Amino acid sequence: METDLQKQVENITGLIHFIRGEKVILDYDLARLYGVEVKSLKRVVRRNIQRFPDDFMFELSMEETRNLRYQFGTLRHGEHSKYLPFAFTEQGVAMLSGLLNSTEAIRVNIAIMRAFVQMRRLPEANKEVALKIEELERAVASNDEDILLIFEAIKQLTQKKSEPMEPVGYKIPQKTRE
Repeated sequence: METDLQKQVENITGLIHFIRGEKVILDYDLARLYGVEVKSLKRVVRRNIQRFPDDFMFELSMEETRNLRYQFGTLRHGEHSKYLPFAFTEQGVAMLSGLLNSTEAIRVNIAIMRAFVQMRRLPEANKEVALKIEELERAVASNDEDILLIFEAIKQLTQKKSEPMEPVGYKIPQKTRE
């Protein structure tokens, strides 16, 4: 059961787009998740438009819609609505779930909220990774200096002319003749 929920959250996370500086889910993806037609979802939203200020939901421009279609590749005829899609922020999805009051809508909405929370946690995890990388870079930088010193010492040792060395060990003093 837990893995099914995790898979569902991961699938929903893939439906979250970054548009106009907001993390949003598009109306046709929400309609599919909730098991309703896109036109029914749009009808509910339009009937309750006062519940959806611009920071909850906005309609994509023609240019934004075109860009999304290029990202998704070639679309089959009739696959998407001829109307511009609505983009719902996390707050908009929460508001929409109050209007679509079915057990399926509640279950899906919980998974969507978890997906948004998971996406919020990603930058925090990335910050931790970035800090670890900076620590490693500092450590490697100091190692680089040490390694360069070692190479310099080796170079100096190899460049010295070899002089005859005195024998190592105990030397017997020579007796002087008198």
